[in-house]
Amino acid sequence: MSDPIHVVCPQCDAVNRLAQQRLRDAPVCGKCAQALFAGQPLEVDSARFTKHVARNDLPVLVDFWAPWCGPCKMMAPHFAQAAAQLEPAVRLLKVDTERHQELSARFAIRSIPTIALFRGGSEIARQAGAMDARGIAAWVQAQLPHG
Repeated sequence: MSDPIHVVCPQCDAVNRLAQQRLRDAPVCGKCAQALFAGQPLEVDSARFTKHVARNDLPVLVDFWAPWCGPCKMMAPHFAQAAAQLEPAVRLLKVDTERHQELSARFAIRSIPTIALFRGGSEIARQAGAMDARGIAAWVQAQLPHG
């Protein structure tokens, strides 16, 4: 039996402990009873970003984007499709760099869209430019040991 992992609820941000083998069993939050995985990226502000990146034992993929960015708009449905493919192994977040400029400054985001992969609270890889769902999923899997 594997060690339990921590998964932050996308609804109430409670930190849940669950056995890794239960990830694909449609687990629900112990606090709000909502699904821990919806197959959709989660829009976050600075506080929620910090909690999800720091407290999730899962890798976290973040899309840094802006509403005025054409390539960002083109990539948005692909990022959502990638969420459906990658969850529950990876949590996907979206950060609007216009509304949350402190996050784009903190991570020195120079072009958008940029995706960044975090594990254990630290950034482990980043890629600038629009990608399709297959490209996003393949890039993430290439960055993570054990696929």
